[in-house]
Amino acid sequence: MHLFYCMSTRMFLQSLVFVFLATGYSASAQIDSIVGNWKTIDDKTGEVRAMVRIYKAKNGLYYGKIEKMYKYADAVCTKCEGSDKGQAVLGMLIIRAMKEENGSLKDGYVLDPETGKKYYGTITFDSKTKKLKLRGSLDKQGILGRNQYWIR
Repeated sequence: MHLFYCMSTRMFLQSLVFVFLATGYSASAQIDSIVGNWKTIDDKTGEVRAMVRIYKAKNGLYYGKIEKMYKYADAVCTKCEGSDKGQAVLGMLIIRAMKEENGSLKDGYVLDPETGKKYYGTITFDSKTKKLKLRGSLDKQGILGRNQYWIR
């Protein structure tokens, strides 16, 4: 009886470790799918607007920088506030200070250089469509906002 108890406890612990490792690996794989270059798609016209590179900085947070503009390469953020005002859109950080949480990026913000507005942001990768879902919202819960879907 004691031997059976030890074996079943051991198997239970091994299963538990496997579940934790698989969950951690899955979240890590999701983040690896998010990091990289993405073509932004205008949700109104369907046109490709820019190429954004999402990366993890040395501080452990995630950022997204406009690497290429498909139209209006010389655009300037005239409606932005603070240090972004009057800056070139090409090279601008539009995703800032996002944290990894369960395979998604959250708690940072997204800048819309067209309107100059900042939104709370959430980024997830849809493994079925292979698209990146970026949700910008006025509230931290993500209720009041809109989605954009980006492609590789």
